Amino acid sequence: MHRMLILLTAAVTLAGATAAQTTEDSVKATVNRLFEGMRNADAVMLRAAFTDSAILQTIARNKEGQDVIRSARLDEFAGFVAKQEKGAADEQIQFETIKIDGPLAMVWTPYTFYFKGKRSHCGVNSFQLVRINGAWKIQYLIDTRRNCD
Repeated sequence: MHRMLILLTAAVTLAGATAAQTTEDSVKATVNRLFEGMRNADAVMLRAAFTDSAILQTIARNKEGQDVIRSARLDEFAGFVAKQEKGAADEQIQFETIKIDGPLAMVWTPYTFYFKGKRSHCGVNSFQLVRINGAWKIQYLIDTRRNCD
């Protein structure tokens, strides 16, 4: 009886660990879909990673050296991606932090952006994702941009 209880506890623990890993993997897959769409100049794939009401913002320095927030519409971003040659826009990320609570996920990814094979800039992406009808979608993306010399 005692052995059965230990086996049952181990099975439940492993099932919980597997579910958590699967959830984290599905969050990563959504973020990776965005960057795969960028690399392939595939606006449809890129848009599929986002909710219809997604917010996209960038923190960058203006000519006066002040940090400013710039907003972009998803349609503008997808249009820019669609006009690129395949492979022209390549953002290399590292998953640093992922937090998940039910239908909400936060992802922090330092990145380096290459445009037509040359390093353009680097920074950090901060994603907020929501799970809608069983699928993770990006609701909010804000990033920093700086020279990475």
